[in-house]
Amino acid sequence: MIREDYPYLYETHMHTCEGSACARNTGKEMAQAAKDAGYTGIIITDHNWYGNSCIDGTLPWTEWIEQFCRGYENAKSWGDQIGLQVFFGYESCYNGTEFLIYGVDKQWLKDHPQIKDASVKEQHSLIREAGGMVIHAHPFREEYYIPQIRLFPEEVDGVEGINASHSSSLSRSHNHPEFDRQAIAYANEHGLPMSAGSDVHTTRLFGGGVAFKRRLSSIEDYCQAILGGEDYLLTNGDEWCDIEYLSEDERKFLGDYFRIIGKSDAASQKTYLSAMREEIADKKQKSEELYRKYFSLYIKLGFLAGLILVVLIV
Repeated sequence: MIREDYPYLYETHMHTCEGSACARNTGKEMAQAAKDAGYTGIIITDHNWYGNSCIDGTLPWTEWIEQFCRGYENAKSWGDQIGLQVFFGYESCYNGTEFLIYGVDKQWLKDHPQIKDASVKEQHSLIREAGGMVIHAHPFREEYYIPQIRLFPEEVDGVEGINASHSSSLSRSHNHPEFDRQAIAYANEHGLPMSAGSDVHTTRLFGGGVAFKRRLSSIEDYCQAILGGEDYLLTNGDEWCDIEYLSEDERKFLGDYFRIIGKSDAASQKTYLSAMREEIADKKQKSEELYRKYFSLYIKLGFLAGLILVVLIV
């Protein structure tokens, strides 16, 4: 893998203060920062109506959407002037569980008010019917605003395998690389494509995102590239990796793991993990050796060792 073969870098997870209450910079400022950092393009993904939005929730639907899209529109206007591609997306929220939505636009949102109160399943159906894509954002993040980790492998098109806020040397929040290790393992277990983004809220960018061999033409092109298995790299800004990650043996091992952890009681989980402790330790050692030899910011199965301790302590 030669980094120079993938010169077109896109930030896929970016917020603006026009749309997200937690963001600190405008769309124009974020676009300029991205251009200065060498990005080819960015996707603005502000928090939507049930997320950490700064838009008045009492506004009529169409007016709410108008204001919600201002961060993107300001970034797009400036991006057009400085030679930066800017695409539209948003981050939906279901009581702390969040999804990155790509492939729809302002007019589509205005025409589909039913998306506001759609279930996770209905959201996926509506977005896919529109030709868009649903990516589960940071599925294993643990924070005060996330009551529980909930997984929806049948209702998403992919997984944010790398969220640079978890692992970048520049990140000052959510900085727990194991969140990404678990996301990568989960995506591989379910055969879901992966994306990477920085989840940035200020002009202090991390450099994360998805790098392609070619320049994308549109947000629809981005969706097709991810869903169609195009060759691309994922990065947290510090390190780069391709998307082929687990062997067939490792996929089977993880399959057994997720079936036990997801569908059994605590006693069964403890028994299983106790029995598998030696095998997990061996896999962890081998993956760490590969890490040192080749790079992989995310040790394939290393997080399982931590899970053993948690379950056994409980």
